[in-house]
Amino acid sequence: MALPSSEPLVAVSATLRADVALHARPAGLLVQEAARLGCSVTIVANGKRADARSILQVLALGASGGTELVIEVSGLGAAEAAEHLAGFVAGLS
Repeated sequence: MALPSSEPLVAVSATLRADVALHARPAGLLVQEAARLGCSVTIVANGKRADARSILQVLALGASGGTELVIEVSGLGAAEAAEHLAGFVAGLS
């Protein structure tokens, strides 16, 4: 039986614009933004999970334009961080 975590986990969905894939530049911007936050951030796409602070893991998601990403955030300020990153993903170009 798993013990409950003291840190809240917040999950939100964000869809990449049709003309934006998580290749090097947009993935790098997302990694930088996630690293700026004081939370643990995981991105889920295409059945894969990635630590949002790892460029190699984010690139390995293979997320192309129109892919739905689930952003899981835990830690202090998780709700605000999750909503911020969802908006950031939606605004990638």
